[in-house]
Amino acid sequence: MRVYMQTMAGADTLPRFYQLVLQEDLLNGWTLVREWGKQGSSGRVKKDHFPSREDAQHALLKVRDAQLKRGFRVVYMRGEDIGEEEL
Repeated sequence: MRVYMQTMAGADTLPRFYQLVLQEDLLNGWTLVREWGKQGSSGRVKKDHFPSREDAQHALLKVRDAQLKRGFRVVYMRGEDIGEEEL
């Protein structure tokens, strides 16, 4: 599951990005990988581990919603559990 968001570029600023990726780990848990920064640069990365897919997905949606409130727009979404109706 992957969500890629971006802000609009200003007259003198680069757009910012925020990416969320949900990955299953080798220990039957799930990892939410968050990466953010200015477009064209390597961003900061944070990883959070969750015992179940439902917990990880709930965290992904919570972070996504918070970033949407900050002005990010969804550019790309992939995953069977995330649909437009959840935006």
